[in-house]
Amino acid sequence: MAGQLEGQVAFITGAARGQGRAHCERLAEEGCDIIGVDICKDVPTIDYPLGTADELAQTVKLVEKRGRRMVAQQADVRDPENLRAAFQAGYDVFKRVDIAIANAGAIRVGPELQPNLEFADVTDTIINGAFHTIRAVLPEMKQGGQGGSIVLVSSSAALKPTGSEVAAHVAYNAGKMALIAIAKTYAAILGKHRIRVNTIHPTGVATGMTMNAAMETALNDGSALATMQNALPVKMLQAEDVANRVARLVSAEEYYNTGATIELDAGFSVL
Repeated sequence: MAGQLEGQVAFITGAARGQGRAHCERLAEEGCDIIGVDICKDVPTIDYPLGTADELAQTVKLVEKRGRRMVAQQADVRDPENLRAAFQAGYDVFKRVDIAIANAGAIRVGPELQPNLEFADVTDTIINGAFHTIRAVLPEMKQGGQGGSIVLVSSSAALKPTGSEVAAHVAYNAGKMALIAIAKTYAAILGKHRIRVNTIHPTGVATGMTMNAAMETALNDGSALATMQNALPVKMLQAEDVANRVARLVSAEEYYNTGATIELDAGFSVL
């Protein structure tokens, strides 16, 4: 049975695991072929392990298991030329792009050691990474003439910032807030091309960013992260919860949504 997105192609960053992998799987279930990228190496300022090449290869297998194809590339969203080349490798195979999900993100969880560098790396990944993702796909998305949907994966931190003066935490809050401005700007510009741009704002999600030794220490040391809670009796979302909402957001069902901030925060922002 054909899905809502049958025959479409999605470009997804941070695809090796977590939310990125969930987006790949869910959109494949709806009929999408996938162009997926991930840095596949650790970054010195980030204090938890990032996705690996083996995990990215596993994502490919999971997409293929759902009857779709995936072109996977190792690429750093902070590097626009590298990211554009990775997208081009997939576009050369599929000859179209309909969806882009700027999912790659990062934060330093623990105490700061090099605050200026840590701030720069987090904002570079979140803000510049989203900008580079949009710029990578726009020429072909416009040229296709079929419109498109771009989703920037923000956070509940953009709606209710965590009270912390740790450089990477400030950077994360600022970066996720900046995505709203980027989305609204592009939504206004690209509407005439029938290209929609929205942000989604999940509360904490059980992924490699949150389920690691550094986060466990932070949650037990009385830091600002330890005080975060949701109104609903839900500790964390699953990556599939976010992917399900994004799959609906990029479908024709929500064609009239653009420039919107889609909350998926279990009531985090109301407490």
